[in-house]
Amino acid sequence: MKQVSASKAYEGVQHVYSHPSEACGGEMTFALYLPPQAEKSTVPLLWYLSGLTCTHQNVMDKGEYRRAASEHGVAIICPDTSPRGADVPDEKDNWQFGQGAGFYLDATQEPFSRHYNMRRYILSELTDLVAENFPVDMKRQGIFGHSMGGHGALTFALRNPDRFRSVSAFAPIVQPSTADWSRPAFEKYLGSDPANWREYDATNLIEGGSRISEILVDQGTADQFLDNGLRPWLLRDACQKAGIDLTLNMREGYDHSYNFISTFMADHIAWHAARLAA
Repeated sequence: MKQVSASKAYEGVQHVYSHPSEACGGEMTFALYLPPQAEKSTVPLLWYLSGLTCTHQNVMDKGEYRRAASEHGVAIICPDTSPRGADVPDEKDNWQFGQGAGFYLDATQEPFSRHYNMRRYILSELTDLVAENFPVDMKRQGIFGHSMGGHGALTFALRNPDRFRSVSAFAPIVQPSTADWSRPAFEKYLGSDPANWREYDATNLIEGGSRISEILVDQGTADQFLDNGLRPWLLRDACQKAGIDLTLNMREGYDHSYNFISTFMADHIAWHAARLAA
């Protein structure tokens, strides 16, 4: 692991690291903010998963999370969204697939299965690296994300309810197996049989019996992807049938951008911190 940068913010430190990844077959980069409380004791760890076209950098620059993380004593880790490098298969003219669009799954189809293993990378490889090297309490983990990252956060939490105490999302893709901007990627990564996609679909997981106690979602009503890509009402219906406590805040006039995310970022961090308290 190599430190790329470190910068003081709100009495804590914003770190960026790179490291070789076996799961992704190349060098990966992640950001980690450690609040000032981490100087004296271990702190809860909150994972933030970014959306399509993003890297670890976008939320660092636009997400405005450090003040709230410092206030509540929560570490925030921001992985990249996909493998990177000249040897990684890509479709440079398709922002919904390839580099920047890993969809937090483990690909089964060639030539993508060598590199596109973001689920294994985050839940196993990066987790082990963080646990071994930083003052974080791995018994107090939460997860949230935006859009594609909201999809990742929901599916990771539903599949690992004993690991993640809390889960929230900004404008998540709640049913990627049928959404216009994710179904083609699923077919390329996972093959043509939709049965193989269910484990990466939040509504399918809930319908199949996966359970978590509660979910927080914020969604802008002026989001340009609301009707064709995100469709939060599908998650609402699935949660109602399953008895999962979903708080779905429809935010009037907000779009899909980081202007929306940064507006409600502190609310989400406070919500997670309350559930990650010792």
